[in-house]
Amino acid sequence: MIRARRLSKRYGEKRVLEGLDLDVEDGGFLVVTGPNGSGKTTLLRLIAGLAAPTGGELTVSAERSAIGFLAHEPLVYRELTPLENLELYGRLYRVQERRERIGMLLERFGLWEERHARVATFSRGMQQRLALCRTLLHDPRLVLLDEPFSGLDADAAGVVDRELRELAGQRTLVVSTHAPERLDPLAPLRLALTA
Repeated sequence: MIRARRLSKRYGEKRVLEGLDLDVEDGGFLVVTGPNGSGKTTLLRLIAGLAAPTGGELTVSAERSAIGFLAHEPLVYRELTPLENLELYGRLYRVQERRERIGMLLERFGLWEERHARVATFSRGMQQRLALCRTLLHDPRLVLLDEPFSGLDADAAGVVDRELRELAGQRTLVVSTHAPERLDPLAPLRLALTA
């Protein structure tokens, strides 16, 4: 699914990634760790096609429309409700039977009761759960999650754990996290970046 050879990324004079080799099979699960500034987010953005490498090669087998990307920020519209947010993204991705899929995801992530509330009233954790709904709405083949447990309480983190268990082996997953031990039972592949 993902193949990188001597992958490099610079921003001006700053080297973020340098000479990275990486292979992730279809259905693989890679956990990316490292301190802040080590390039975790940059790597996920490169894989998602949101940034271009400055050196080396990167091949991703999934089409852009088959990639689900959860950024560090939730990237949901605060003025809209969860239903309106997901309806908008469902139309953009041309999701079949989107109303059923939206309802199922809101239920699974514990947001069904809040479906008509404005996202601006949500806690950080609730916004993160809605962002996860958005990420999975179009049933992507490749799921990229940048710090998915950020801002979540124990119950919401448990929901994310459950989703990752269900997706493991069925989808290709790349997850950056400061808590890799949480994913030990699921993810055989590790990439530790250094600053």
